[in-house]
Amino acid sequence: MGMLRRWERVVEDCESALLAKIFRTDPVELFDALRQECDAHAVVCSQSRVLVPNDYTVELAPQVHDELAARGGEVGRQLTDVLARHAVDRGYEGAGPLTVHVTTGDVPNGRYRISSAALAHIPADAAGPRAT
Repeated sequence: MGMLRRWERVVEDCESALLAKIFRTDPVELFDALRQECDAHAVVCSQSRVLVPNDYTVELAPQVHDELAARGGEVGRQLTDVLARHAVDRGYEGAGPLTVHVTTGDVPNGRYRISSAALAHIPADAAGPRAT
């Protein structure tokens, strides 16, 4: 099991390096904010069941969003992967398929804002125009 854990860390480090090239914001900060959003909205249903939101929106400042759009939208998938691993590590269960949407907007800190919702039985591809 130790080897698997080390491999996961290597993959996370590679993801961090990729996002560091894309974001001016520290990617670890963004990952942590996404994990905190998940943890903050976890609902304990029983000893063996903790539900978390499954639909996340990462709203980026326009200049950051433009950089991402020019690179083909890999970041939404990367953020989804990070969040999915976090959920597995914590034993969380989503209300439905996990989705992370990357959008643009006027964010108060000039970098990003994260929000979440629990959407039961919504297919991941139903996000439509929100996903980039």
